[in-house]
Amino acid sequence: MKVEIKLSDDVSEPYAVIYTNCLTDEVRETAELIERKGESVITARRGEQYLVVRPEEVYMARVEDQKVVLYLKDSKATAGKRLNEIEKQLGGNFMRISKFTVVNLRQIGSVQPSINGFMYLTLKNGCRDSISRKYLPGFKRYLGL
Repeated sequence: MKVEIKLSDDVSEPYAVIYTNCLTDEVRETAELIERKGESVITARRGEQYLVVRPEEVYMARVEDQKVVLYLKDSKATAGKRLNEIEKQLGGNFMRISKFTVVNLRQIGSVQPSINGFMYLTLKNGCRDSISRKYLPGFKRYLGL
């Protein structure tokens, strides 16, 4: 997608116009990203305490026992939304690696191949999960492999 930015003294508030010949997922996602106002935050629960978590604080979001668990640097908390809703809130620095897991690409520590066609990644906080075969091609493209 090409981007053009024009500066004008006549404009009091920034606005964006997207020219396209068809409405694709990329165009929709870009429009949603532009429309978001302010910083996106996620509300999660740890025990009796409610936390307000910024996306960059999340290392991984994973479905466990039908609940979305957010893995933070030194702790975890339960989000009250579905994984696909959380994934949208987290934004572009996150990637789905399986049906049940989304990871922060900036928090990947290492990646290790496995015999059964999977790859395992370890995050900087020590959390480890497998990358399923369905999501592996996209992940390899991200790594440049």
